[in-house]
Amino acid sequence: MAVPKKKTSKSRKGMRRAHDHVAKPTVIYCECGEPTVPHRVCASCGTYKGKQMLAVDNAE
Repeated sequence: MAVPKKKTSKSRKGMRRAHDHVAKPTVIYCECGEPTVPHRVCASCGTYKGKQMLAVDNAE
């Protein structure tokens, strides 16, 4: 079984983990003002690029 000869320093450990972070999701705001994911139909109003794609019931 392989055993390390020396302790891994904090700097080397940090450099190895530099790309392991969680990516922050991109958020855009629809014309209705709700936050949505880019290139997707808005869940609240059903529009995409200014066109109505889904019929959404606003029974609130």
